[in-house]
Amino acid sequence: MNLKTWFKETRPPFLLLTPIAFSVGLAAAYIEGSFNVLNAFLGLIGVLLAHISINVINDYFDYKSGLDFTTKPTPFSGGSGMLISKTLKPKAVYQFALGSLLIGSCIGIYFVLTTGWMLLPLIGLAAFTIYFYTPLLANLYVGELFTGLNFGPLMVLGGYFIMTGRYSIPALAAGMVPGILVGTLLYLNEFPDLEADKGVGRKNVIIKLGLERASKGYVVLIASSYIWVLVSIMVRWMPITTLVTLLTLPTALKATRGVLENYDNIGQLIPAMGANVNLVLSMTAATTLGLLLSILL
Repeated sequence: MNLKTWFKETRPPFLLLTPIAFSVGLAAAYIEGSFNVLNAFLGLIGVLLAHISINVINDYFDYKSGLDFTTKPTPFSGGSGMLISKTLKPKAVYQFALGSLLIGSCIGIYFVLTTGWMLLPLIGLAAFTIYFYTPLLANLYVGELFTGLNFGPLMVLGGYFIMTGRYSIPALAAGMVPGILVGTLLYLNEFPDLEADKGVGRKNVIIKLGLERASKGYVVLIASSYIWVLVSIMVRWMPITTLVTLLTLPTALKATRGVLENYDNIGQLIPAMGANVNLVLSMTAATTLGLLLSILL
């Protein structure tokens, strides 16, 4: 099987999120005077492998449960399609996922040995949630929570720790921004899969609320990301320059309006899903920019 096929299995368009989220932690360390190019590069490889593992192992478990056979794919949800098309074999996909997770974990252990043992609980929690997201956490109404945790506080604090050897409240506060946004990204991407998820016994917040109430919940979640930034600035956890994140408000308004109007029409909901992806990427990047701009004050 050629490399292009395996690359497609990793769902590469979604991998862009990882370096952007990881950069928040690096920026939080940089403005405090701590930065190591080698650690930053190696850390990025580690979190990319973790993200690849998430994508691939979810693909495997969704195939095994039968979910992929009933899901209607959209540009933002529905899996890679590589297993149901028989382009790849399930066993090979499973081994690829575990291999990615193992190598990523080994990089994490390297940092435990070189920067401090306090990184170990973070790595252990991330590895646990990566493997057990689909078979366990997605059936306990906490899948969205742990996805946000992985791509927000855990990834940002991890990036910060390998630069500084410690944790901090400001880094955690900055990590909450992508945390809320990425959790909301999964939340919205579950809208098209509601009936398919029900069919395999999955239990998530969208199923619990129903689409109409979930659409209002989406608005609350997006609003909370901006409220978090403002509160964090007020209590001096984040610099005032992170107000640059407010520049993404037009994208947020486009996404929320689209979700409220089209929550029950998947075809018409897709533009709002696209706007939501743009919001997650741009607001997370703006958080990094806002941190870096504080150097100028």
